[in-house]
Amino acid sequence: MVSPKPLLLIILDGWGVNPRKDGNAIALADPPFYQHLLKTFPNTTLSASGEDVGLPTGQMGNSEVGHMNIGAGRIVYQDLTRINKAIADGSLYTNEILLEGITGVYGRDDSAGHVAPAGHVASAPTVSGYGTLHLMGLLSDGGVHSHIDHLMVLLEIARIQKVRSLVVHPFLDGRDTHPMRSIVYLTKLINALENRPDGTNWRIGTVMGRYYAMDRDSRWDRIKKAYDAIVLGEGVRDTSVVDAVERSFSEGKTDEFVLPIVICENDCPVGKIEKGDRVIFFNFRADRARQLTRAITQPVFDSFGDGVINRAPKIFVTLTEYDRALGLPSIFPPVNLTHLLGEVLSQRGLLQCRIAETEKYAHVTYFFNGGREAPFEGEERILIPSPRDVATYDQNPAMSAHAVAEAVVRQIKSGRFDFILINFANPDMVGHSGNLEAAMEAVRIIDGCLEKVVGEILLTGGLSLITADHGNLEQMMDYETGAPHTAHTTLPVPLIMVAADEKIRALSLRSGIHANIAPTILELLGIPIPPEMNQASLLSG
Repeated sequence: MVSPKPLLLIILDGWGVNPRKDGNAIALADPPFYQHLLKTFPNTTLSASGEDVGLPTGQMGNSEVGHMNIGAGRIVYQDLTRINKAIADGSLYTNEILLEGITGVYGRDDSAGHVAPAGHVASAPTVSGYGTLHLMGLLSDGGVHSHIDHLMVLLEIARIQKVRSLVVHPFLDGRDTHPMRSIVYLTKLINALENRPDGTNWRIGTVMGRYYAMDRDSRWDRIKKAYDAIVLGEGVRDTSVVDAVERSFSEGKTDEFVLPIVICENDCPVGKIEKGDRVIFFNFRADRARQLTRAITQPVFDSFGDGVINRAPKIFVTLTEYDRALGLPSIFPPVNLTHLLGEVLSQRGLLQCRIAETEKYAHVTYFFNGGREAPFEGEERILIPSPRDVATYDQNPAMSAHAVAEAVVRQIKSGRFDFILINFANPDMVGHSGNLEAAMEAVRIIDGCLEKVVGEILLTGGLSLITADHGNLEQMMDYETGAPHTAHTTLPVPLIMVAADEKIRALSLRSGIHANIAPTILELLGIPIPPEMNQASLLSG
């Protein structure tokens, strides 16, 4: 068998396999080319959730996790799992960086990033003047960007440390959870804050949808609204968190889209971030936490276009590392992964290309490379801008899929690359809208793009592997309530192997997990599988 060139790995973001037809955008759209591929070429299904991708049992997969496992060729135990383990074994309660952020006892030289001396456990502050502790992040049990259980543990540690002044800035989900479930989470948070130590002042300072606080596409107008509320105390004002959110619901704004609300007493904000305060950002996923973190922490920040000079807090701690360039301490630093697919290809002198639109560009680069920012030698990257003229992508179900497909075809025709990785973002991004008709249109668009790209590969004698990072638009309806379903699923994803070579077409594929994909690619290319990739190839026969 001759090694195919190029080998194209196509990731359909949010495209799962659902035996049910109702609420299934793929089945209802009945994409003809995709169905032809399933009938004609070797294919199987892969588990893309839970322990098979390094997450807790039953936890739905996500784009970060999927791309990281695919690129690593092994099960990568995710930050959610690491954090849960640290809570269970008690090590989080003595984590020095966390305790510095909680108590402010060990002042940090911001230019050097020093933390508490090794072996010391911070005790409760004894001197007033450490300001207020701010906890901010996504209030959700979705487990994709954060988990409410982690916030509850942070509050427990703050209680143990007798933190006197504490403010929570919850961001509402509605994408990885039901669109109007935030009242349940807010009620749990309010009850936890009421269980504060005597003589302390714990409260909610702001509340807003993740649409504003967690943008990742340089839509700085959204981040500015979040920043203005959290740091400046400017925005919609209210005295009751629950009343304000319920009012937003009545105005047609679900959790994700709740405008930034500033909680006030006597018309004064109760919890904006001041210069001497401490902040812990409890999201564990980096991509949607970077922009707000950058806006709050950088002494000179001009992405808002107003040349603002920041009142940066004294201490800013992140749950995981969001961006090494920010120089901020993280409670869970990254795990170093080696002998990844991109690295192995680079070491062999093969040329590779990564192509995606903005919304998923980090996934085919940073996450696929195991959290590495810089490209490997011989790795080129092509960024296609995501559309910026719509508020939500159900208004433009194609997003930039056609431009991605055209870019891929150009690179295939160039004959330069041995391996090309691409991501089509619109199945996932449109799936999150809960709009079934728009999701069906996204499926039809993807079908046309697949026909164009795979057709070109067949003409060149190359090979395409088509898979997905997790499920989403194959279930657009909550099967218990009939309401729109906007979250990822735990359903399996496809793996289809498309080639003109009859010897390859005669092979079969075993079922497996994401981590089997990289070893499968290496076997197809005739490259030995490194021992660090401890999962097997799926080729059979």
